[in-house]
Amino acid sequence: MAEDKGHYPHTSVWLRPPRESRTERRSGGRGSQAPAGLSRDRIVRAAVRLLDADGLAAFSMRRLAADLGVTPMSVYWYVDNKDDLLELALDEVLADMALPEVPDGPPDPDPDRADHDWPQQLRALAREWRRVLVAHPWATRLHGTYLNLGPRSARFSRTAIAVIARSGLPPEQYAGALSLVFQFIYGFATTEGHWRERARLTGATEDELYEIAYDTAVRTDAGLVLHAELVQPRRTEGVGAIRERDFEHALDCAVLGIHAMVTAARLTAEAGGRAGAAGPARTAPR
Repeated sequence: MAEDKGHYPHTSVWLRPPRESRTERRSGGRGSQAPAGLSRDRIVRAAVRLLDADGLAAFSMRRLAADLGVTPMSVYWYVDNKDDLLELALDEVLADMALPEVPDGPPDPDPDRADHDWPQQLRALAREWRRVLVAHPWATRLHGTYLNLGPRSARFSRTAIAVIARSGLPPEQYAGALSLVFQFIYGFATTEGHWRERARLTGATEDELYEIAYDTAVRTDAGLVLHAELVQPRRTEGVGAIRERDFEHALDCAVLGIHAMVTAARLTAEAGGRAGAAGPARTAPR
């Protein structure tokens, strides 16, 4: 059966040409019918603004059109559906990420050189990823739902791979090491964003909400007071300060763990090389 050239799979918006170009092809290149003053970029930026302000549950194409001062059908000229728009917005929030500059060329063969800065670069990437997810909490609900193959996501992925490649890990371990760091960031930032959102909705500060949760928990399980060394700092120093300390400590555990694996692998390889250079072990003559 011949392939239908006019059909585009709905797996991802990034697997299809922009709607404008597809519409122009179907109409013989007559793109002048597009609503004046609109563009896909403008629509996506407005969607991000509304998602940040009102959240994912309140977002709708009709509400977006009203914010833009156009009819809903004008929006659909540029995007096929709400799913496509959300996937475009998911890539858009990465636009202002400050990515580290990774030197061109092959990785340094010695990961322990004093000027080898991949751990700092990996930490910088992790902090930026956390910042983006906390600034746009709705995005954590969409990751995994959409493929997000957009150009900004691809730029982030290329940078992350280039950084971990300079660590000295073998290529087959890149994905696992990056998953360790960025899945941790995703979980940490998701919880942080939800906690901040809960505090905002209740009209309380994060510290006030923590006190309410602590008092309720102690009434439910008095045994929690036995772990006062874990709870008390959050009550005296503040939730935000302790969260930053916990985050940096956990990030250190991940990065230093990768570094330890690199060092162990190198030492093992060096030991094997020395054993090979010494030749096979000789047995005493009988």
